[in-house]
Amino acid sequence: MSDSSLQGIKTVLHPVSDVAKAKAVYAALLGVQPQVDDSYYVGFEVAGQHVGLVPGGGSQGMSGPVAYWHVSDIEAKLAEVTAAGATVKDAVRDVGGGRLVATVTDLDGNVLGLLQDR
Repeated sequence: MSDSSLQGIKTVLHPVSDVAKAKAVYAALLGVQPQVDDSYYVGFEVAGQHVGLVPGGGSQGMSGPVAYWHVSDIEAKLAEVTAAGATVKDAVRDVGGGRLVATVTDLDGNVLGLLQDR
């Protein structure tokens, strides 16, 4: 087992029901305005971290915030964590801009995200 492809948690996505109200709260908390502000996604960059708001995330199966571990080879890391006992929740998919994401659940049902930028 190798962690050479692991780059740490750099992205956390939060499901929100009211994006305008959530945007105000997160802007106040983080002290910056969002760098991405669309109806389908709001993203903040602060202190080397990306904090995203996903409108309607609950209806998309997000039960709470999801931390995304950045990796250099998402397919290899997905194979490694599933071999260790994790279950694929959302298979690898391209979300635009060369970014690949996937989620797995650990043995207790916690959702773990994987993210690779190409």
